[in-house]
Amino acid sequence: MFQTEEFKPGGRWTGRGCARALLAALVAAPLIALPALAQSPAPAPPAAANSALGSRAGQAMLTLGAQFSSDRKPIRSGLVWRVLVETADGTPPRIVARSGDAEPVFALEPGVYLLHAAYGFASGTKRVTLGPQGLNERISISAGALSLAGSIGETPIPAAQLTFSVFVPLQGNSEGRLVVSNAKAGELIRLPEGTYHIVSTYGDSNAIQRADVRVEAGKVTQATLHHRAALVTLKLVAGPGGEAFAGTAFSVLTPGGDVIREAIGAFPQVILAEGDYVLIARQEGQVFSRDFKVEAGRDRDIEVIAR
Repeated sequence: MFQTEEFKPGGRWTGRGCARALLAALVAAPLIALPALAQSPAPAPPAAANSALGSRAGQAMLTLGAQFSSDRKPIRSGLVWRVLVETADGTPPRIVARSGDAEPVFALEPGVYLLHAAYGFASGTKRVTLGPQGLNERISISAGALSLAGSIGETPIPAAQLTFSVFVPLQGNSEGRLVVSNAKAGELIRLPEGTYHIVSTYGDSNAIQRADVRVEAGKVTQATLHHRAALVTLKLVAGPGGEAFAGTAFSVLTPGGDVIREAIGAFPQVILAEGDYVLIARQEGQVFSRDFKVEAGRDRDIEVIAR
């Protein structure tokens, strides 16, 4: 189930689609590291000090801002700005200023600069000429956001038990390129406008659901993936309802013999997708087994009788 609503910025972003020279300057910094700059922006170099500190003689003021390309509404938070200059010797552009403010103001020497605004996994870039009179520049970013959740029927799955991966599909491959891994339920993931393939994992075994989702510029897409799975508690007992033996080694297999999960303990808990399974319990050199079935939403104990 998907729905869209007005986009409310505030999260992690990185760049994409920059000019070749700009990409060369940024290639050393991993995409996922960019959001940290928004939280703890590095101090600007003396030559690019914020206007609040005053400008030196011969410097001009560069005022920046970003807006959504869909409706031209200003982006109020979550931006990471970089200002770069090209070098005469052909080496990659050099960063001379950076900021995590929504609308930073820099005092710079007049000249030509490359502007890069990162907003989560979307970005905008522009080459500008700063004259002695100063410049007020706006960059448009084609971006939206994704908020993910999971459920069993109508019952929401606790966020701590869910993880999501987001992929950009390529021709013939729905999981063509990984964009986000280990995203949490309810987290706002800012992305360039487009279609994405979502993989939702409930627990840490085989309870997995997939969906394709369209992210629209300037909007939040809310997606809930419906799992068909249940939580089972594994036990080795002397008789039905008896006390579980400690230190038991369990293996959960498919009917074909593929191992789904292994665990050790008196009563380990495992989240499994709906289906048929074989449970093997090993205790002090003895092996016991039973077949069982998992039904979506029905959490229960699975007992192996030691006999």
